[in-house]
Order: sequence, then structure tokens, then C-alpha cells
Amino acid sequence: MTTPRTRAVCLIVLDSAGIGDAPDAGDFGDEGSATLPNIARVVGGLSLPNMAGLGLGNIVDIQGVAPADSPRGAYGSMIETSPGKDTTTGHWEIAGVVLDRPFPLYPEGFPTELVEAFERKAGVEILGNYPASGTEIIKDLGEEHMATGKPIVYTSGDSVWQIAAHVEVIPLERLYELCSIARELLTGEHEVGRVIARPFKGSPGGFERTADRHDFAVPPPSDTVLDEIKAAGLEVRSVGKIYDIFAERGFTHTHPTRSNDEGITASIEELRATERGLVFANLVDFDQAYGHRNDPRGYAQALEAFDGRLPELLEALGPDDVLILTADHGNDPTTPSTDHSRERVFVLAAGPSVEPGADLGERASFSELGATVAELLGVETSTPGRSFASDLVDLRD
Repeated sequence: MTTPRTRAVCLIVLDSAGIGDAPDAGDFGDEGSATLPNIARVVGGLSLPNMAGLGLGNIVDIQGVAPADSPRGAYGSMIETSPGKDTTTGHWEIAGVVLDRPFPLYPEGFPTELVEAFERKAGVEILGNYPASGTEIIKDLGEEHMATGKPIVYTSGDSVWQIAAHVEVIPLERLYELCSIARELLTGEHEVGRVIARPFKGSPGGFERTADRHDFAVPPPSDTVLDEIKAAGLEVRSVGKIYDIFAERGFTHTHPTRSNDEGITASIEELRATERGLVFANLVDFDQAYGHRNDPRGYAQALEAFDGRLPELLEALGPDDVLILTADHGNDPTTPSTDHSRERVFVLAAGPSVEPGADLGERASFSELGATVAELLGVETSTPGRSFASDLVDLRD
């Protein structure tokens, strides 16, 4: 391992911002899904001058995002190798854990015996138990839920057990307790990636989800790059739902957020507070507020809002800091599906020490990014990915 020259890495995941063309998309029913390119086509072009300047348009053809003649950053793409297209699988692979089997899915709802076991242990009866969009199921069952007090249990195209409840019917603390009970039950063949609390408020016809979502994730099956960085005595700072995705493992600090905008601000604050280590952030609005709701215009506006604040992130970098932007999967809002999609993701890297215009090519696994972060910070890692740190910065002593 060479002498590290990097003080801090700020790794930001634009949740679901895929770029299409995964070689095995057809195996997942996602042929033709291409989140960023398709959004740009539908809205008549995206205005992302700062991401374009780093090289986004040099990776993939996106209407309105021209290739840069002299990119200010390094650019490339990654392919996911784990058998899945969910948040947990994508983030774990970024952190060096490549799964050999997918998390279980429930396209027909959860088995009766599983639901009955939950009802017995939780002392409740449930509504729902079918795959649905979160906003649609509360629209359909919210009034009955308020009348009966029964929590709404549902799943999606991802490996999730979700519980929705009105905050005036089931208090937040009780909702989290119900999710903890479900998490304890969901083991073995039914070990879903996440149990998610989905609180909502309002009146029938005007329900809206609150920002108090909480994810109860299954712990990673082995150490991640985050564990290794922490064990080396460096900081690992979580921004947004990252802390939940890794079941609270591998972090020295956590900074919850309620929106993309808060996530960007928190990333800057945590970067400035870091003595040495990793800031790992997830910007969930792209996926939660727009991808799952098939809202390409809202997604486009969120991308442009992020791009508008990207200069603040770049200005916060010290001389030995590296900013890396990527995604964890796709969620193309222009397709009939409201679920995640199997797509390639972009990689953009920038910072005073980063080689401008470095073409990283197409990386064979998300785990190569985790290996890269470890090498930038001078940490030994067991991740199977091949680091491309030497393509980003000069690692020579």
C-alpha cells in the first residue's frame, strides 16, 4: 500500500440515478430502462452544466448534457455484479460485499404463515400484504387504516417489508417497534434486505408521507470497506440513510437528513469536520420522491437542483480531498414500472489532486469503487474489487 495522499473522500450516491445498458438488464425485466437518458428525452433535455463539466456527457448520451472537450474531473461507469437491483445490494457492493444470491422477493405478497406470525407477536391485525407503490397504497387503504387502527403492510419489486401508519393512529415510536418485530421474524429464507417504517399524515384524499422514514436493514454478511476504514483509526461519517443501510455498522459519526438539500449541506459540514477518513452520503429524493412515483419532471428538477449546488461541494474540498459521485441502481420514471431498474451507473470524481479528464472506462463491479476509496485513504482492504485510485491521483511517494 502506498503512502496515502488523500485526507478525505466524500462519496455521494445519487440514489437511483442509473444510466441504462446493464448487460443483464433483460434478466431483470429492465430492457430499455435508462434513468438519466430517458428523463432527459422526456423533458426535452437536462441542464447539468457542472456535472457535464466533470465529464458526465463523456460517459453516456444525455440530451442537453454535451461531452466536455476538457473535463475537469475523472469519469467512467460501473456494472453491478451482485444479483439484485435494490438499495442494500448496490450500497453493499460499493462497500466491497458482493452477494452470491439475491434477497427474497414477494410478487404475490408475503406467505400467510409469515403474516400470521407477525400478527401474533405484534398483537395486531394488518391491512394490505401485496406489492404496491407507497403513495398509492395509503391512498387506497389509509381511510380504512384510520378507522380500524390496523397497520398497512406491503412490499414492492424490491426485497422489503414496509409498514405504513398514520402518525395520529400509530405513534412513530410504536411504528418503529412494529418494524423491529418484523425484522426479528424475517430470517433465513425470508431475510429481506430491509424493513421500512413509512409514517404518513393528513386526511383521506390528501395523505402525504412524513420525513420520519426509518430503514431496518439486515447486517452485511462480512466486513465492509467502512469497517476496515474505521478499524484503521480513521473516521467514517454517514449522511442520510447510509447508516441504516449498513445496520449501523462501520461508522464513527452519523448525520440524518430529510431531503437532498439537507444531504448536500450535511455532506459539506461533515467533510469540513473530518480530520481524516470517509464521508458517505445518500441523496434519497431522486428515488423516493420521483423514481418510485414515475415523475420524470420532478426527477429532472431534482437533478438540476443538485447540479446547482455541486460547486459548493467542490469548493469545500481541501487540497488533498476527493469527491466521488455515483449511483446504486436505476429507477426509470418514464417506464410503466415504479420499481428499481438494473442499470449501469456513472462515476465522476473531482478534487485538486484528481487528474482532470481521466477516463476510468467501464468498471466490472461496484466493489472497485470501495477498493479505490480504501487505497486513497491508505487502508488495507479485502474487497474483491480492483482499485482505480492510481487513475485518479498520483499515489507515488
